[in-house]
Amino acid sequence: HFYDLVEANFRRSIMAHPDAATFLGIHTEDHRLPNGTREAIEDQVAQARAHLATIEALDPMTLSAEVRFERDIETHNLRLELFDLEEQRVWERRSTAIDGIGDPLFGLFARDFAALDERLASITSRLEAIPRFLAEHRTRARVPQVRLWQKLELEAAEEMPAFFDEMVVAGSILAEPERRRLAHAAAQAKVAVADYETFLRGTLATAVDSWPLGRERYAELLARRAFDGLDADRILEIGFEQLQVQRTARAAAAHEIDPGLDEAAVIDQLKSDHPATFEEALNAYRDAMLRARSYLIEHDIVSVPNDERIEVVPTPEYLRRVMPFAAYFDAPKFDLKPQGIYVVTPSVDGDPSAMREHNRGSISNTSIHEAYPGHHLQLSVAGKHPSLTRLTTQAPEFVEGWGMYSEQMMREEGFDAEPNFRLSMHTDAIWRACRIILDVRMHRGEIGVADDEAWLVEQTGFETAHARAEIRRYTYTPTYQLSYLLGKVLLLQLRADERVRLGDAFNLRRFHDTLLGNGSLPISFHRRRFAGEGGPAPS
Repeated sequence: HFYDLVEANFRRSIMAHPDAATFLGIHTEDHRLPNGTREAIEDQVAQARAHLATIEALDPMTLSAEVRFERDIETHNLRLELFDLEEQRVWERRSTAIDGIGDPLFGLFARDFAALDERLASITSRLEAIPRFLAEHRTRARVPQVRLWQKLELEAAEEMPAFFDEMVVAGSILAEPERRRLAHAAAQAKVAVADYETFLRGTLATAVDSWPLGRERYAELLARRAFDGLDADRILEIGFEQLQVQRTARAAAAHEIDPGLDEAAVIDQLKSDHPATFEEALNAYRDAMLRARSYLIEHDIVSVPNDERIEVVPTPEYLRRVMPFAAYFDAPKFDLKPQGIYVVTPSVDGDPSAMREHNRGSISNTSIHEAYPGHHLQLSVAGKHPSLTRLTTQAPEFVEGWGMYSEQMMREEGFDAEPNFRLSMHTDAIWRACRIILDVRMHRGEIGVADDEAWLVEQTGFETAHARAEIRRYTYTPTYQLSYLLGKVLLLQLRADERVRLGDAFNLRRFHDTLLGNGSLPISFHRRRFAGEGGPAPS
């Protein structure tokens, strides 16, 4: 009965969110965009509340240990969803329609789950739905919008027509009627986006500059995230502790590289060691991730499925201001041949210094984090778990924490362990420590955007454009950014606890396989699985 309830709710969600269906590899709805109205959000709230009440009404004592565990995950997911929709309410204060059209198109354009002409037919249908969707989306804005977020949306809107043009160029393979239909749909979509830009500029007259959650709601969100009982003050302490630890380790690595130079000079020297062109950098990212994959197999570190696939591509222009470095898009669970997509951003706003961020040390570290054994491997294995509840769980402290844990673990195991690579790893960890500190302080309303940007540049040495893009994203993703390094800290503690529990029987590959096989759960739920909840304890 529990699984029937979960599946019925999943099916409702797929019908309401055809864009999510595409990303999961369910292609029956590829021709549609969702209902963009305020009423659609209100209906989502009502559905989530009703489903939560039904799940909570199940008597845990009538359920098996496995289903009791799944029930806890399901209620955890629903309470987080309701907090997002009813308390955080970013959907009401920030226009997000450009993501709402760009992501569904990207999912069809970038993945080869079907022949190109079939995918272009779905792309055409979604392009034709854009004027309707953009008009509907405006109904959400019944309260003053956040000025910074609206400016971000305007910048993204300006980039979107170029993305439409890419699809029209790809449509040159189509027969004349389909090619004309695609070109007409793209032209109408451009008109709709231009009209939407006019709407966005109009919202700036009444826009507000206040976006933080505030101390009380931020504390509630942390509690709902199930961070092993950690509150904001303790998480902030961990951020400052890690900032010091990583600074000390980076200084030591810099000294190893060249004892005669100060740390800043060594860092500048390493950032200057980069491929000559972005195309060469993309090839270097591909090489680094494949070397890491081979190393995992040769050294028996974690099991690697023989059917996983990944592609490295440039980040679409409309996403570059919010993804200034790199990111990963999951391999769709339900595709016949799932393939992950690893995107790398050439530059933000044409920044001439951007290639310095694609230095060789950073390329290795980022490829571990995004591909092997990081996000791609972890999410590919998680996608094999049959639980729909786990499929829909949002646990960035495990997903992002695993990516960061992978960076350190691979150095511990001897992969790219030379000081130049470790310096890049510690540089990235300094950035993630800053994310913990900024996440807490920004969303409790203790520090503003301009100060954040300057502090991040000071602490990390980022190029200004990249720091600005980072800070902007932090403003609407409370508790996400702190998940990276906090997740790594929690995973290292879990590994240490398992070493103590199992003693000489502890095996690193078995530990990793158990973690990945359990899916993308909050680390507190992984801890419960290792303790034997939901089935026998791993041994």
